[in-house]
Amino acid sequence: MRLVILGAGESGVGTALLGKKEGYEVFVSDFGSISEKYQKILNEEKIEWEQQQHTESKILNADVVVKSPGIPDKAPIVKKLHEKGIKVISEIEFVYQFAKNTSIAITGSNGKTTTTMLTYHLLKQEGLNVGLAGNIGESYAKQVAIDPEKLFVLELSSFQLDGNIDYNPHIAIITNISPDHLDRYEYKYENYIASKFRITMNQTEEDYLIYDADDEAINNWLKNNQTKAQLVPFSLTKKFEKGAYLEDNNIIAMINNEKITVPVAEIAIEGKHNVKNAMAATLVAQMMRVRKQTIRESLSNFQNAEHRLEKVAKINKVQYINDSKATNVNATYFALESMNTPTVWIVGGVDKGNDYDELMTFVHEKVKAIICLGIDNTKIINAFSPIVDLIVEASSMEEAVKLASKASEEGDTVLLSPACASFDLFTSYEDRGTQFKNEVQKL
Repeated sequence: MRLVILGAGESGVGTALLGKKEGYEVFVSDFGSISEKYQKILNEEKIEWEQQQHTESKILNADVVVKSPGIPDKAPIVKKLHEKGIKVISEIEFVYQFAKNTSIAITGSNGKTTTTMLTYHLLKQEGLNVGLAGNIGESYAKQVAIDPEKLFVLELSSFQLDGNIDYNPHIAIITNISPDHLDRYEYKYENYIASKFRITMNQTEEDYLIYDADDEAINNWLKNNQTKAQLVPFSLTKKFEKGAYLEDNNIIAMINNEKITVPVAEIAIEGKHNVKNAMAATLVAQMMRVRKQTIRESLSNFQNAEHRLEKVAKINKVQYINDSKATNVNATYFALESMNTPTVWIVGGVDKGNDYDELMTFVHEKVKAIICLGIDNTKIINAFSPIVDLIVEASSMEEAVKLASKASEEGDTVLLSPACASFDLFTSYEDRGTQFKNEVQKL
């Protein structure tokens, strides 16, 4: 069997290692350049590869093709594969047939990284043999090649779900849905929503779908479509016999008539959205028979992901917060919602069809100045100039942080929460967040 892998990043190289272990003839092709680290791994394993080109004669003879989630379906080589009827799948779809244990899969427009890390943390603290993969950490393929017995907690983006055909997680979570990546979905919100719900399409009556029952897009989908999975909702406003809800500032989670109570005040991560993330993770932990004591302890000692509402430093009594991972409007909505001091907001980057209307109330209430950090800031300036007096543009992180420091005074917060992708001025949201932290330390 010939396995061709398009894209030689973390997931592509991991898939190559697993493919070789499982006896496939493997070829890796990347239209960009392959980093030296990955070239070395492929060479050591004697796996054939190419970069900066796609040689059709070596690709169109594949039995199966695994493509990187970053490569769109409209890429010429993918179109040719489809025309020839060659199966093009995701890393997740390829790997899951070799994993010996069930998996827990988490998707959503926002909150999926925190919920994935929190779920992993809860299961690990209980001593389960658990792995963390998908859109986060080391590749799922590479980890299954090493230990196929592990129980995996997978963070899945809509792009990863698009390549799934038979993949079936035992427990699926949809944290929320808001417009994102619409450029990949013909600018149709319903296409993006359908993509998220691919997480449950192969689930059976023995599986579970945990979801935010306060989310309009999720509720509408469930009203009009069917899943075989058992539905397990969580909410800040409604109560359930099976699911999680709030009562007197406690999270109550009920599964199989077993109840656990966790005071919101004891959760390590702040903000309403994180109460929901904690609800989802708690429900998984209960399903996996984690002890109540472990659940409570783990929720109180959890450390969130870097670049997600990360407190960087307090300088001249101004708090600097790095939320570079907020690459869409909805993520920034949660960030602004959790601010309780006057805020200098650093925003901007590559706009993915953003609509800033939903931020207006928070911006009006909390934001005293805006620093635009992007090549084209017209849309942001037009949206917010009627309600924010001070809006300035910066062309580098150094300039943005200096301007923010000038615009802030004792008791304020400077928040980097861009609501946009980072590729105009930075290599990634991590690069953007790291530069922010470095510039803050220089103040």
